[in-house]
Amino acid sequence: MNGLENTSLGEPNAIAILFFALVVLGTLVITYFAAKKTKSTSEYYAAGRSITGFQNGLALSGDYMSAASFLGISGIVALQGYDGFIYAVGYIVGWPALMFLIAEPLRNLGKFTFTDVVAFRLNKGPIRIAASIGGLLVVLFYTIAQMVGSGKLVELMFGMPYEMAEIIVGVVMLLYVLFGGMLATTWVQIIKACLLLFGVTILTILTLAQFNFNPGNIFSEVQSMYGEQMLTPGGLVTGGLDAFSLGLALMFGLLGLPHILMRFYTVPDAKEARKSVSWATTFIGYFYLIIPIVGFGAAVLVKKSVIAGVDKGGNMAAPLLSELLGGTPFLGFIAAVAFATILAVVAGLTLAAASALSHDIYVNVIKKGDATEAEQVKSARIATIIFGVVAVGLGILFKGQNVAFLVGLAFAIAASANFPSLLLSILWRRFSTHGAVWSIIAGGLTATILIILSPTVWVSIFGYEEAIFPLKNPAVVSMTVAFATAIIVSLLTPEEKAQTMFDEEKARTYLGVGAE
Repeated sequence: MNGLENTSLGEPNAIAILFFALVVLGTLVITYFAAKKTKSTSEYYAAGRSITGFQNGLALSGDYMSAASFLGISGIVALQGYDGFIYAVGYIVGWPALMFLIAEPLRNLGKFTFTDVVAFRLNKGPIRIAASIGGLLVVLFYTIAQMVGSGKLVELMFGMPYEMAEIIVGVVMLLYVLFGGMLATTWVQIIKACLLLFGVTILTILTLAQFNFNPGNIFSEVQSMYGEQMLTPGGLVTGGLDAFSLGLALMFGLLGLPHILMRFYTVPDAKEARKSVSWATTFIGYFYLIIPIVGFGAAVLVKKSVIAGVDKGGNMAAPLLSELLGGTPFLGFIAAVAFATILAVVAGLTLAAASALSHDIYVNVIKKGDATEAEQVKSARIATIIFGVVAVGLGILFKGQNVAFLVGLAFAIAASANFPSLLLSILWRRFSTHGAVWSIIAGGLTATILIILSPTVWVSIFGYEEAIFPLKNPAVVSMTVAFATAIIVSLLTPEEKAQTMFDEEKARTYLGVGAE
């Protein structure tokens, strides 16, 4: 095959619009039925704890396999080669750690958000404010990346203005979350996960068919067309420390992503929480195993010059490959799947942000926990609208920006601000309120400042010749700062009550005594 001579990307695609309409209509029907069941806070935030381990595993994978994964990793592999594998592997390796370190304590100790766990035996006011800010920062950066991706995708697929695309995404996502809460969001994520796994599987089979179903043939073609550097490290990540730091962010960032952690409150008990991680790891592992084949296939069949010509970040590699191998109908289907991916992830992020604003800050800090069910649900819906409007505004503001650094920053902040305090609150008796608060602030600030001074922003966006901080991802430094701050401050400010309650927390962590 000689690549794509003409692509229909950028022109209105009738089949894409049809699939897009079917996805939106189908998910809105689910929202309608979910809305009838969503009355209490437990139903709004946690789907009434009625989701099974298998369903939650599919929803978790739907929440995690974002557009950045589907469009971004296939694009990185297509243009940069081997280094794209670091992202594919990095996104998987956190899941076993999540299962063994976090899933069970999270389900047994918390109620609606991961902040419940950190605040379990500490002074609740300061912890909730600090942890909510850390959580909201992560969610915000993650959301901007998804919103910019959705705007670009819809603009290319439907020939629609970028700003209009942003508003449509925002409105549909708000409908899911406002009326259906976690139940609607869960089912939207389950459907999206099934569509994405199906679509990527078909795309992989069509790609392998061009190479006699031998992945080795793809690699030889890549080598003969682009040289050996496409199959060796160094195209994207410059050194070992940089790769290690990126790996740390991707692995431990997962353990601090609020929209992933809150999914563990939707299952009835810790056993189902563990089961849901096992299923999620299976689906996600399969997805990241085959996505590099799509990337390398696009590099050979579509050609790097065509991919970069349509979008210099390479994000359209998978849609272009689907058009080449399956024609306009398959392109329409893959585009609709990518759009469903964005909608589902943004709905999950919005729910996480709403729960931080309403449950952690409004109900527990401002109202001191004294709010009726009706007040709590009302505050959650107001918080959802506020966050939805902000997300659309920021998506429009960041139009045309390189959003890779936003996803990197989200993972780096999650790994530095949220993960250390969450882990230490579960495992370390001497962890104190001051230690937790300062750890969250130090980790979050260090990650944010260092990524601004890194080559990703300082050179690529600000245009300076040399970065002040040499690594592209700061996790290796910012995580160390967060853990060191937590330990030193906790030892300097011991808290007797927190230490006494540690045994009670332990019993509840392992036995589930008193868990909701």
